Amino acid sequence: MTPVELSRTVLHAVRRAVDAGELSVAVPERAVVTPPGPGGCGDYATNIALQLARPAGQTPQRVAQVLRRRLVGVGGIADVVLTGPGFINISLDEGGGGAVGVGLVAEVLRAGGRYGSAERAGGAVVRLHCAREVRAVVVGEVVGRLLRAQGVTVRTSAEGVEPRWTDVLGVRVDGGGSASAEVSVNVRPVPVADPDSLLALGRDAGRWALLRPAGHDRVRGGAEGLVQREVNPLFRVRYVHARTRALARNAAYLGFAAEPGALGEAGADAERVLLAAPATLAALGDYPRVLAAAAEHRAPDRLARHLVAVADAALPLLPGVLPRGGEKPSAAHRARLALAEAVGAVLAGGLSLLGIDAPDHI
Repeated sequence: MTPVELSRTVLHAVRRAVDAGELSVAVPERAVVTPPGPGGCGDYATNIALQLARPAGQTPQRVAQVLRRRLVGVGGIADVVLTGPGFINISLDEGGGGAVGVGLVAEVLRAGGRYGSAERAGGAVVRLHCAREVRAVVVGEVVGRLLRAQGVTVRTSAEGVEPRWTDVLGVRVDGGGSASAEVSVNVRPVPVADPDSLLALGRDAGRWALLRPAGHDRVRGGAEGLVQREVNPLFRVRYVHARTRALARNAAYLGFAAEPGALGEAGADAERVLLAAPATLAALGDYPRVLAAAAEHRAPDRLARHLVAVADAALPLLPGVLPRGGEKPSAAHRARLALAEAVGAVLAGGLSLLGIDAPDHI
């Protein structure tokens, strides 16, 4: 496990503690991990507990204890020791034959499409109001979905919604009319120059074209959104999802199922899998942070771009999931299938939040 991967693992532990209500803090952008100082032990240490203690309203030692419970047992971590005022010292286990990320994959499979979402609501109602413009309405609707996934109560409204926007793009809001005094957020991305060309793409490609660019960027429509080749980012995301579903069907035919574990160091495809696994696990581990940031900044483009990153990271490992030739299904194949199914769960959940279908067949 590299320092970058360990930093993401620590942040993931913070996110899970926040989601479980054990910590009430904003998840930081990064966790600094360094070699232990005097009095420390293990391979790396982090002062994240000292950083979070004051905003959490708890002692550094208490925060460190909460995070230690979340780190112990994670694949690739052999031990977690607390020292000093709240330093977290981490010893790595690099002899696990690709076992890094076992806990993360298991967590994704347990949560399914809900992975990365908050478990309970709280706080005031957020009211989103959109201009009478197709991009504003679609973005506003998806921002509402993202906020709800973070446990926020949301009400959406628009100055008007044309029937064809609902018919083609499936967009719906809670109410209509002018903005009220209670409106919390006005959703006003750069308008679409040619709405008809976007609607001609249909629901999935049309939504992707509207949502993938940042709100301050212009939308580029056109037939390239319908191209069923790897040059089309939406196609890559949906293709990888469909591949993960096909792998699950084929594995069932061969008589084995997914089980998180070591990815294996032997076999024809082991090198391919082990090379692609770190980037894939990093993208999966970063997904909850991306969801939270997309909701906080009212930026569904962040989610769309991250789904592309997940798909691109996972694609090289998919050919090595199933046994080939005379190989018998092994624990490594079950673990690779679990990683593939975790990728499929994240892609399906993310596309659902964007209002885009995740087909099982392409």
